[in-house]
Amino acid sequence: MDISCAFATSSDTPAHVELAESLGYRRAWLYDSPALYPDVWMILARCAERTSRIGLGPGVLVPSLRHPMVNAAAIAELADQAPGRVAVAVGSGFTGRFSLGKRPLPWRQVADYVRCLKALLAGETVEWDGARIRMMQPYGYGAERPIAVPILIGADGPKGLAVAAELGDGVFSATVPQPDAVNAVDWRALLCFGTVLDADEELTSPRVIDAAGPGTVVIYHAVYERGGAAAVDGLPGGRGWRESVEQHPENERHLAIHEGHLVKANARDEPYVSELIPMASAAALTGTTDQVGDWIRGLRAAGVTEVAYQPAGSDIERELRAFASATGIG
Repeated sequence: MDISCAFATSSDTPAHVELAESLGYRRAWLYDSPALYPDVWMILARCAERTSRIGLGPGVLVPSLRHPMVNAAAIAELADQAPGRVAVAVGSGFTGRFSLGKRPLPWRQVADYVRCLKALLAGETVEWDGARIRMMQPYGYGAERPIAVPILIGADGPKGLAVAAELGDGVFSATVPQPDAVNAVDWRALLCFGTVLDADEELTSPRVIDAAGPGTVVIYHAVYERGGAAAVDGLPGGRGWRESVEQHPENERHLAIHEGHLVKANARDEPYVSELIPMASAAALTGTTDQVGDWIRGLRAAGVTEVAYQPAGSDIERELRAFASATGIG
């Protein structure tokens, strides 16, 4: 199994990716949510300049954010800067869309986008939005086509897995392994959150809340967006969280929900983090070194081929080092 890392993209991410490379992480995935983080391609280019071995890529691109030619040109340049190290994940959109007040895209639109993107990278002429397009960068202005870059599909259900089986080189899922992915693709990456506990450390200690809180409260965000009030009310602290969120006007509620997403618990989240962490830790990589090692072995047995761990909180370097040590890579 590959042990990789993922980042809520920031101006400090290139330094963190450089550290991750020195610790032995296989790949660094950077989030693409422009309402929350800086431009993913600008930061990936900076990462490429500071590293020489670690894999790099956006996870996941959301088709509605950019014309396929824009992403094709960005992929081509990154592949030229970091040859053999680039992989790309494309999905229907979680915060990349929710933070803009939009629902995830239909999977047929994602499939059309991936087909177009693959054709452009192959140097083909393809139709998009009623026009014939092709990458036309001359020598010295872009990587020579065809450009061979693996494309994973950010899938957490049967429709996404079907797109992955047809068009993808792998699946990029979050938190929960997809059992059917074993039959769809050979590359099965899983995004995970959490923190490695210090000796005798409690789940509700200030350090754990700082480091594991951002990944924990996303449960509220996702359950409310996908299941509504009744679903989130069933979670520890869920009703209080929902009532706080619903004080905001409906047409701006998405701003209140996703503020600080995977960076820090926001003002609505903070009062309820300690209630939710004990439950969330069962589905996260939060535990002692031995427990994290056991969970990694369990994920491998479930068919996961790559764990992408996202460090969070005020000490990203500590999280990267502790997870590398717990998984035996650093």
